[in-house]
Amino acid sequence: MSDNAQPQNIDTISQLLKLSGSQYRLYDMGRLVTKVPKELFEKVELNQVPYPTPSQGHAFIAIAFWQKQSAQPYLWLLKLPLDERGLLNQGARNHFIAIIVEALGADLTQEASKKQEDILSSNPYLFTPAQYKLASLNSKIKVDLKQPASEYLSPFLSYISGDLGWDNWQAVGVQGITDFTARIKQDNNSALLCKAFNNLPEEVLLPLCGALENESLDVNLIDIILTRLTTQLQNTAQLATQTESEEEPSQQIAQHLLRALAGSIQHKHVIEFIDSLLQQAYVSPDLLITLSGRCWSVLADNTRLMAYFEHLVSSNDIPLFTSIFKDLVAIPTIRPVVFQCMRAPNRSPALAQAIGQLFNQA
Repeated sequence: MSDNAQPQNIDTISQLLKLSGSQYRLYDMGRLVTKVPKELFEKVELNQVPYPTPSQGHAFIAIAFWQKQSAQPYLWLLKLPLDERGLLNQGARNHFIAIIVEALGADLTQEASKKQEDILSSNPYLFTPAQYKLASLNSKIKVDLKQPASEYLSPFLSYISGDLGWDNWQAVGVQGITDFTARIKQDNNSALLCKAFNNLPEEVLLPLCGALENESLDVNLIDIILTRLTTQLQNTAQLATQTESEEEPSQQIAQHLLRALAGSIQHKHVIEFIDSLLQQAYVSPDLLITLSGRCWSVLADNTRLMAYFEHLVSSNDIPLFTSIFKDLVAIPTIRPVVFQCMRAPNRSPALAQAIGQLFNQA
Protein backbone atom coordinates (compact mmCIF):
# COMPACT_ATOMS: atom_id res chain seq x y z
CA MET A 1 0.00 0.00 0.00
CA SER A 2 1.52 3.32 -1.00
CA ASP A 3 1.96 6.23 1.38
CA ASN A 4 -0.42 8.40 -0.64
CA ALA A 5 -3.24 5.84 -0.59
CA GLN A 6 -6.60 7.50 -0.14
CA PRO A 7 -9.54 6.18 1.84
CA GLN A 8 -11.62 5.68 -1.30
CA ASN A 9 -9.06 3.14 -2.59
CA ILE A 10 -9.85 0.84 0.31
CA ASP A 11 -13.27 -0.75 0.52
CA THR A 12 -13.03 -2.91 3.65
CA ILE A 13 -11.12 -3.23 6.90
CA SER A 14 -9.94 -6.65 5.71
CA GLN A 15 -8.47 -5.04 2.60
CA LEU A 16 -6.83 -2.31 4.68
CA LEU A 17 -5.10 -4.91 6.86
CA LYS A 18 -3.96 -6.99 3.89
CA LEU A 19 -2.65 -4.01 1.94
CA SER A 20 -0.64 -2.89 4.97
CA GLY A 21 1.12 -6.27 4.97
CA SER A 22 -0.22 -7.12 8.40
CA GLN A 23 -0.92 -10.53 9.83
CA TYR A 24 -4.13 -10.42 11.87
CA ARG A 25 -6.69 -12.25 13.97
CA LEU A 26 -10.31 -11.30 14.68
CA TYR A 27 -12.34 -11.87 17.84
CA ASP A 28 -15.94 -11.21 18.75
CA MET A 29 -16.20 -9.23 22.01
CA GLY A 30 -19.95 -8.71 22.23
CA ARG A 31 -21.35 -11.73 24.04
CA LEU A 32 -18.41 -14.06 24.53
CA VAL A 33 -14.77 -13.66 23.55
CA THR A 34 -14.51 -15.94 20.52
CA LYS A 35 -12.58 -16.12 17.27
CA VAL A 36 -14.15 -14.72 14.12
CA PRO A 37 -12.95 -16.48 10.93
CA LYS A 38 -11.43 -14.03 8.43
CA GLU A 39 -13.58 -15.42 5.61
CA LEU A 40 -16.74 -14.79 7.63
CA PHE A 41 -15.72 -11.23 8.49
CA GLU A 42 -15.01 -10.50 4.82
CA LYS A 43 -18.57 -11.64 3.96
CA VAL A 44 -19.94 -9.49 6.80
CA GLU A 45 -18.05 -6.47 5.43
CA LEU A 46 -19.54 -7.03 1.98
CA ASN A 47 -23.04 -7.35 3.49
CA GLN A 48 -23.27 -10.89 2.14
CA VAL A 49 -24.23 -12.21 5.60
CA PRO A 50 -25.40 -10.54 8.83
CA TYR A 51 -23.03 -10.28 11.77
CA PRO A 52 -23.63 -13.57 13.62
CA THR A 53 -23.42 -12.34 17.22
CA PRO A 54 -24.84 -8.82 17.48
CA SER A 55 -25.03 -7.12 20.87
CA GLN A 56 -27.04 -3.95 21.50
CA GLY A 57 -27.32 -3.32 17.77
CA HIS A 58 -23.55 -3.42 17.20
CA ALA A 59 -20.70 -5.69 16.23
CA PHE A 60 -18.03 -5.60 18.93
CA ILE A 61 -14.81 -6.76 17.28
CA ALA A 62 -11.20 -6.99 18.41
CA ILE A 63 -8.55 -7.01 15.70
CA ALA A 64 -5.03 -8.04 16.69
CA PHE A 65 -2.52 -7.29 13.91
CA TRP A 66 1.23 -7.28 13.51
CA GLN A 67 3.99 -7.19 10.93
CA LYS A 68 5.95 -10.37 10.24
CA GLN A 69 9.13 -8.90 11.70
CA SER A 70 7.37 -8.03 14.97
CA ALA A 71 5.72 -10.56 17.26
CA GLN A 72 4.03 -7.88 19.36
CA PRO A 73 0.49 -7.29 18.05
CA TYR A 74 -1.39 -4.01 17.96
CA LEU A 75 -5.02 -4.01 18.97
CA TRP A 76 -8.13 -2.30 17.61
CA LEU A 77 -11.32 -2.65 19.63
CA LEU A 78 -14.20 -1.70 17.34
CA LYS A 79 -17.87 -1.05 17.95
CA LEU A 80 -19.58 -0.89 14.55
CA PRO A 81 -23.33 -0.28 14.16
CA LEU A 82 -25.61 -2.84 12.47
CA ASP A 83 -28.93 -2.29 10.75
CA GLU A 84 -32.19 -4.01 11.74
CA ARG A 85 -31.24 -7.06 9.64
CA GLY A 86 -27.85 -7.37 11.37
CA LEU A 87 -25.93 -6.11 8.34
CA LEU A 88 -22.89 -3.90 8.87
CA ASN A 89 -23.42 -0.16 8.51
CA GLN A 90 -21.23 0.54 5.50
CA GLY A 91 -20.98 4.28 6.14
CA ALA A 92 -19.64 3.77 9.66
CA ARG A 93 -17.14 1.17 8.46
CA ASN A 94 -15.93 3.50 5.68
CA HIS A 95 -15.64 6.38 8.14
CA PHE A 96 -13.49 4.23 10.43
CA ILE A 97 -11.19 3.35 7.51
CA ALA A 98 -10.90 7.02 6.51
CA ILE A 99 -9.87 8.00 10.06
CA ILE A 100 -7.23 5.27 10.19
CA VAL A 101 -5.79 6.08 6.77
CA GLU A 102 -5.68 9.80 7.57
CA ALA A 103 -3.80 9.13 10.79
CA LEU A 104 -1.47 6.30 9.80
CA GLY A 105 -1.37 6.07 6.03
CA ALA A 106 0.24 2.86 4.79
CA ASP A 107 1.97 1.83 8.00
CA LEU A 108 -0.65 0.73 10.53
CA THR A 109 2.02 -0.31 13.04
CA GLN A 110 4.07 2.90 13.06
CA GLU A 111 4.63 4.84 16.27
CA ALA A 112 1.94 7.50 16.17
CA SER A 113 2.84 11.18 16.49
CA LYS A 114 0.91 13.49 18.83
CA LYS A 115 -1.29 14.63 15.94
CA GLN A 116 -1.91 11.05 14.86
CA GLU A 117 -2.74 10.07 18.44
CA ASP A 118 -5.29 12.89 18.59
CA ILE A 119 -6.94 11.69 15.38
CA LEU A 120 -6.98 8.07 16.52
CA SER A 121 -8.24 8.84 20.03
CA SER A 122 -11.22 10.76 18.60
CA ASN A 123 -12.25 7.71 16.58
CA PRO A 124 -15.95 7.18 17.49
CA TYR A 125 -15.83 3.47 16.66
CA LEU A 126 -13.39 2.44 19.38
CA PHE A 127 -14.62 1.05 22.70
CA THR A 128 -13.18 -0.16 25.99
CA PRO A 129 -14.30 -3.67 27.00
CA ALA A 130 -14.94 -4.78 30.56
CA GLN A 131 -11.67 -5.67 32.26
CA TYR A 132 -12.45 -9.40 32.48
CA LYS A 133 -13.13 -9.53 28.73
CA LEU A 134 -9.91 -7.70 27.94
CA ALA A 135 -8.02 -10.19 30.13
CA SER A 136 -9.60 -13.12 28.23
CA LEU A 137 -8.76 -11.50 24.91
CA ASN A 138 -5.11 -10.96 25.91
CA SER A 139 -4.86 -14.60 27.00
CA LYS A 140 -6.41 -15.90 23.78
CA ILE A 141 -4.11 -13.79 21.61
CA LYS A 142 -1.04 -15.13 23.43
CA VAL A 143 -2.23 -18.72 22.95
CA ASP A 144 -3.03 -18.14 19.26
CA LEU A 145 0.36 -16.54 18.62
CA LYS A 146 2.13 -19.23 20.69
CA GLN A 147 3.47 -16.64 23.10
CA PRO A 148 4.17 -17.32 26.80
CA ALA A 149 1.51 -16.52 29.38
CA SER A 150 1.74 -13.53 31.68
CA GLU A 151 3.52 -13.69 35.02
CA TYR A 152 0.11 -14.07 36.68
CA LEU A 153 -0.37 -17.68 35.49
CA SER A 154 2.21 -19.14 37.86
CA PRO A 155 0.53 -17.89 41.09
CA PHE A 156 -2.81 -19.26 39.89
CA LEU A 157 -1.30 -22.66 39.10
CA SER A 158 0.20 -22.73 42.59
CA TYR A 159 -3.18 -21.87 44.07
CA ILE A 160 -5.24 -24.30 41.98
CA SER A 161 -2.94 -27.15 42.97
CA GLY A 162 -4.28 -26.76 46.50
CA ASP A 163 -0.85 -26.52 48.07
CA LEU A 164 -1.38 -22.98 49.39
CA GLY A 165 -4.77 -23.62 51.01
CA TRP A 166 -8.08 -22.62 49.43
CA ASP A 167 -8.44 -19.51 51.60
CA ASN A 168 -5.11 -18.10 50.42
CA TRP A 169 -6.40 -16.72 47.13
CA GLN A 170 -5.21 -13.12 47.54
CA ALA A 171 -2.31 -13.53 45.08
CA VAL A 172 -4.67 -14.77 42.35
CA GLY A 173 -5.34 -12.24 39.57
CA VAL A 174 -7.93 -12.20 36.80
CA GLN A 175 -5.20 -12.30 34.13
CA GLY A 176 -3.79 -15.44 35.71
CA ILE A 177 -7.24 -17.03 35.66
CA THR A 178 -7.83 -16.21 32.00
CA ASP A 179 -4.32 -17.38 31.07
CA PHE A 180 -5.20 -20.69 32.71
CA THR A 181 -8.63 -21.08 31.08
CA ALA A 182 -7.27 -20.15 27.65
CA ARG A 183 -4.92 -23.13 28.13
CA ILE A 184 -7.57 -25.44 29.60
CA LYS A 185 -6.81 -28.08 26.95
CA GLN A 186 -3.06 -27.93 27.51
CA ASP A 187 -0.93 -29.88 29.96
CA ASN A 188 -3.11 -31.30 32.73
CA ASN A 189 -5.09 -28.13 33.29
CA SER A 190 -8.61 -29.50 32.91
CA ALA A 191 -7.96 -32.41 35.29
CA LEU A 192 -6.30 -30.02 37.73
CA LEU A 193 -9.38 -27.80 37.74
CA CYS A 194 -11.74 -30.77 38.07
CA LYS A 195 -9.92 -31.79 41.24
CA ALA A 196 -9.99 -28.27 42.68
CA PHE A 197 -13.38 -27.04 41.51
CA ASN A 198 -15.57 -27.87 44.49
CA ASN A 199 -13.04 -26.38 46.91
CA LEU A 200 -12.95 -22.94 45.31
CA PRO A 201 -14.28 -20.03 47.35
CA GLU A 202 -16.61 -17.50 45.78
CA GLU A 203 -13.78 -14.94 45.35
CA VAL A 204 -12.08 -17.29 42.86
CA LEU A 205 -15.09 -19.20 41.53
CA LEU A 206 -16.94 -16.19 40.10
CA PRO A 207 -14.09 -14.73 37.98
CA LEU A 208 -13.13 -18.28 36.97
CA CYS A 209 -16.65 -18.90 35.63
CA GLY A 210 -16.46 -15.60 33.76
CA ALA A 211 -13.31 -16.85 32.03
CA LEU A 212 -14.55 -20.41 31.38
CA GLU A 213 -17.52 -19.04 29.42
CA ASN A 214 -15.17 -18.35 26.49
CA GLU A 215 -13.82 -21.91 26.30
CA SER A 216 -15.05 -25.31 25.11
CA LEU A 217 -14.68 -27.68 28.06
CA ASP A 218 -14.26 -31.45 28.27
CA VAL A 219 -17.05 -33.67 29.57
CA ASN A 220 -15.48 -34.26 32.99
CA LEU A 221 -15.31 -30.57 33.77
CA ILE A 222 -18.77 -29.96 32.29
CA ASP A 223 -20.26 -32.62 34.56
CA ILE A 224 -18.56 -31.22 37.66
CA ILE A 225 -19.91 -27.73 36.90
CA LEU A 226 -23.39 -29.13 36.21
CA THR A 227 -23.39 -31.04 39.49
CA ARG A 228 -22.39 -27.96 41.47
CA LEU A 229 -24.93 -25.85 39.56
CA THR A 230 -27.73 -28.33 40.31
CA THR A 231 -26.80 -28.33 44.00
CA GLN A 232 -26.62 -24.54 44.00
CA LEU A 233 -30.11 -24.23 42.50
CA GLN A 234 -31.48 -26.61 45.13
CA ASN A 235 -29.87 -24.50 47.84
CA THR A 236 -31.30 -21.36 46.26
CA ALA A 237 -34.79 -22.86 46.25
CA GLN A 238 -34.45 -23.63 49.95
CA LEU A 239 -33.20 -20.12 50.71
CA ALA A 240 -36.12 -18.62 48.77
CA THR A 241 -38.32 -19.60 51.71
CA GLN A 242 -36.10 -17.51 53.98
CA THR A 243 -34.83 -13.96 53.35
CA GLU A 244 -33.90 -12.32 50.07
CA SER A 245 -30.53 -11.26 51.46
CA GLU A 246 -29.62 -14.93 51.92
CA GLU A 247 -30.94 -15.95 48.52
CA GLU A 248 -29.11 -13.38 46.39
CA PRO A 249 -25.48 -14.58 46.85
CA SER A 250 -26.58 -18.17 46.18
CA GLN A 251 -28.44 -17.03 43.06
CA GLN A 252 -25.36 -15.12 41.87
CA ILE A 253 -23.22 -18.26 42.16
CA ALA A 254 -25.79 -20.26 40.16
CA GLN A 255 -25.81 -17.58 37.48
CA HIS A 256 -22.02 -17.67 37.18
CA LEU A 257 -21.93 -21.47 37.05
CA LEU A 258 -24.36 -21.35 34.13
CA ARG A 259 -22.13 -18.74 32.48
CA ALA A 260 -19.18 -21.12 32.79
CA LEU A 261 -20.97 -23.52 30.43
CA ALA A 262 -21.65 -20.93 27.71
CA GLY A 263 -18.74 -22.04 25.53
CA SER A 264 -19.90 -25.65 25.85
CA ILE A 265 -23.61 -24.98 25.38
CA GLN A 266 -24.01 -27.47 22.53
CA HIS A 267 -22.75 -30.41 24.60
CA LYS A 268 -25.57 -32.91 25.12
CA HIS A 269 -25.19 -32.88 28.92
CA VAL A 270 -25.62 -29.10 28.98
CA ILE A 271 -28.62 -29.24 26.65
CA GLU A 272 -30.22 -31.90 28.86
CA PHE A 273 -29.70 -29.65 31.88
CA ILE A 274 -31.22 -26.61 30.09
CA ASP A 275 -34.25 -28.65 29.04
CA SER A 276 -34.70 -29.86 32.61
CA LEU A 277 -34.32 -26.31 33.92
CA LEU A 278 -36.97 -24.95 31.55
CA GLN A 279 -39.40 -27.68 32.61
CA GLN A 280 -39.32 -26.42 36.20
CA ALA A 281 -42.14 -24.31 37.56
CA TYR A 282 -39.86 -21.33 38.17
CA VAL A 283 -36.63 -20.05 36.67
CA SER A 284 -35.16 -16.85 38.10
CA PRO A 285 -34.87 -13.75 35.88
CA ASP A 286 -31.08 -13.80 36.46
CA LEU A 287 -30.79 -17.26 34.91
CA LEU A 288 -33.09 -16.26 32.04
CA ILE A 289 -30.86 -13.25 31.32
CA THR A 290 -27.77 -15.48 31.35
CA LEU A 291 -29.42 -17.96 28.99
CA SER A 292 -30.24 -15.31 26.38
CA GLY A 293 -27.08 -13.24 26.79
CA ARG A 294 -24.45 -15.98 27.04
CA CYS A 295 -26.12 -19.26 26.02
CA TRP A 296 -28.30 -17.94 23.19
CA SER A 297 -27.50 -20.69 20.66
CA VAL A 298 -29.31 -23.28 22.79
CA LEU A 299 -32.52 -21.28 22.21
CA ALA A 300 -32.45 -21.92 18.44
CA ASP A 301 -35.08 -24.62 19.00
CA ASN A 302 -38.82 -24.00 18.83
CA THR A 303 -39.85 -26.02 21.89
CA ARG A 304 -37.00 -24.72 24.03
CA LEU A 305 -37.51 -21.08 23.04
CA MET A 306 -41.25 -21.33 23.66
CA ALA A 307 -40.61 -22.69 27.17
CA TYR A 308 -38.06 -19.91 27.68
CA PHE A 309 -40.53 -17.19 26.62
CA GLU A 310 -43.21 -18.61 28.91
CA HIS A 311 -40.82 -18.38 31.88
CA LEU A 312 -39.84 -14.87 30.83
CA VAL A 313 -43.42 -13.63 30.62
CA SER A 314 -44.30 -15.25 33.96
CA SER A 315 -41.84 -12.91 35.67
CA ASN A 316 -44.36 -10.10 35.03
CA ASP A 317 -41.52 -7.78 34.04
CA ILE A 318 -42.57 -6.30 30.69
CA PRO A 319 -39.40 -4.15 30.26
CA LEU A 320 -37.28 -7.29 30.76
CA PHE A 321 -39.42 -9.26 28.30
CA THR A 322 -39.17 -6.45 25.73
CA SER A 323 -35.39 -6.11 26.14
CA ILE A 324 -34.67 -9.84 25.79
CA PHE A 325 -37.15 -10.30 22.94
CA LYS A 326 -35.50 -7.52 20.93
CA ASP A 327 -32.06 -8.92 21.73
CA LEU A 328 -32.91 -12.46 20.60
CA VAL A 329 -34.75 -11.43 17.44
CA ALA A 330 -31.60 -9.58 16.33
CA ILE A 331 -29.53 -12.79 16.35
CA PRO A 332 -29.66 -14.34 12.83
CA THR A 333 -29.85 -17.95 14.03
CA ILE A 334 -32.59 -17.17 16.57
CA ARG A 335 -34.73 -14.75 14.56
CA PRO A 336 -36.72 -17.37 12.55
CA VAL A 337 -37.40 -19.38 15.72
CA VAL A 338 -38.68 -16.24 17.46
CA PHE A 339 -41.13 -15.66 14.59
CA GLN A 340 -42.33 -19.28 14.85
CA CYS A 341 -42.98 -18.81 18.58
CA MET A 342 -44.87 -15.57 17.92
CA ARG A 343 -47.29 -17.43 15.65
CA ALA A 344 -47.47 -20.65 17.67
CA PRO A 345 -51.10 -21.62 18.44
CA ASN A 346 -50.07 -23.18 21.77
CA ARG A 347 -48.62 -19.97 23.25
CA SER A 348 -50.21 -18.91 26.50
CA PRO A 349 -52.58 -15.92 26.68
CA ALA A 350 -49.95 -14.13 28.78
CA LEU A 351 -47.29 -14.63 26.11
CA ALA A 352 -49.68 -13.59 23.34
CA GLN A 353 -50.51 -10.44 25.29
CA ALA A 354 -46.85 -9.61 25.95
CA ILE A 355 -46.02 -9.99 22.23
CA GLY A 356 -49.04 -7.84 21.35
CA GLN A 357 -47.91 -5.11 23.74
CA LEU A 358 -44.46 -5.26 22.20
CA PHE A 359 -45.78 -4.42 18.75
CA ASN A 360 -48.22 -1.83 20.07
CA GLN A 361 -45.22 0.00 21.54
CA ALA A 362 -43.48 -0.12 18.16
